[in-house]
Amino acid sequence: MDKLLAARLYAAEVRPYLAGALFALHLVEDPSVPTMAVDAYWRCYASPSFVARTPLEELAGVWVHEVSHLLRDHHGRSERHARENGEQGPGARLRQNIAADLEINDDIYGDGLPRPAGAVRPGMLGLPDGLLMEEYLRQFSTAGRTPGLAWLDCGSGADGRARPWELGPDGSHGLSRQQRDAVRFRVAEAISGRPGDAPEGWRRWADEAFHPPQPWRQLLGAAVRAAAGGPGAGEDHSYRRPSRRSAGVPGVVLPSLRRMPPRVCVVIDTSGSVSDAELGSALLEVAAISRAVGGRRDLVSVISCDAAAGVAVPLCRAENIELVGGGGTDLRSGFARALRSRPRPDVIVALTDGQTPWPSAQPPCRTVVGLFPRPAHAANEDDPDYVPDTPPPWARVVPIG
Repeated sequence: MDKLLAARLYAAEVRPYLAGALFALHLVEDPSVPTMAVDAYWRCYASPSFVARTPLEELAGVWVHEVSHLLRDHHGRSERHARENGEQGPGARLRQNIAADLEINDDIYGDGLPRPAGAVRPGMLGLPDGLLMEEYLRQFSTAGRTPGLAWLDCGSGADGRARPWELGPDGSHGLSRQQRDAVRFRVAEAISGRPGDAPEGWRRWADEAFHPPQPWRQLLGAAVRAAAGGPGAGEDHSYRRPSRRSAGVPGVVLPSLRRMPPRVCVVIDTSGSVSDAELGSALLEVAAISRAVGGRRDLVSVISCDAAAGVAVPLCRAENIELVGGGGTDLRSGFARALRSRPRPDVIVALTDGQTPWPSAQPPCRTVVGLFPRPAHAANEDDPDYVPDTPPPWARVVPIG
């Protein structure tokens, strides 16, 4: 225990921005642990034999490694990856543990913190440094490597799978969710306050720790479904089923209000300021939008628009959509062309970088804007002080990317 505490003190000395997290860990001695491991409740389990044979400076590196799993929420991220990809079982969890190690080990060592013996690094698997756990999971397999890597076990704090030696959520000395968030917040503040002291990976983590990237594809799909399912969207009068109010007006047949499948028109910004990659992303979103409204491709049309709008092409006849443009940007023509379509759309979805004038009046249908990321002040050769208009308040805006 004395050696472990001394190693933690040394780790806090060489990595002062991690001190709050290092001292928040509660130590548990357990000979059944292969080396050192953590659980999701900020308990650190250590094998006495491993501690005895490991030099103090390397032990400090293990401290930093284990607490990095918890700060970067590898247990939560691994659980999400397992759910979304159907990867369960010990083999899949070992692969997630290794990917989490690769994210950590590429830049936490050096500058007084020696790399522990056997620490897996991206270069050992022919992978580049600086990627996230999820990116490594897409790029490597443990096939043929399992015997050499199976000893890697950082506990449920790395991959979300409970171990026999762990005390679990009801055990003593575990941190609550609020306490864990408070520790992460203090570490993020320490890194942001002295950014030159931390590697790039930690600075990126501190920037995103409490401003995580939003799942914009789900948000865009939800916005389209909400717009298409709102009151008035897709509704029309029909005499196929007379209104129940006809009974109150003898001799007169009143139409009933019938719910029809909503029509969606997608206006894609094809101006020169939109990159080919963003246009490719826009085409992928068109297919996703058709699924969001029930898979009716005949109800989704596409307009490519720069300064002038093209023809509204139904998606069912546009397997190879050609996006024509490359000039200036004026989506007002795209909105006008969409509203001239017959039948008129119930929802207009504009995929744009926002460098455009917007219609002065609210269209008579619901509007969703998918906004490609751009700097706050866009450059303009003719007017260096030019600031593009923000999307109008009547549009539901979803930042893309």
